[in-house]
Amino acid sequence: MAMLWAYKARVGTFTIAERHGRFEVLFEEEDLGNYPHPAQAAEDLAGGHTFTPSSGVDPGSLDIPADLSEWEVVRS
Repeated sequence: MAMLWAYKARVGTFTIAERHGRFEVLFEEEDLGNYPHPAQAAEDLAGGHTFTPSSGVDPGSLDIPADLSEWEVVRS
């Protein structure tokens, strides 16, 4: 089964989901980019270096942790 991490921010839920051998960053199911490693996805999201969600919120301003150990593992 694929890995899935979730982080609930004040504006909604961000997830990192394993799909087709890569790791997609999602905000409320909106694709913000994909990466070869989940740690890289979390670091880029925390730093605000992903695509911006259509809501206009800057992920870099939300104190999202760059360390996946601080995210909830939803399934493995």
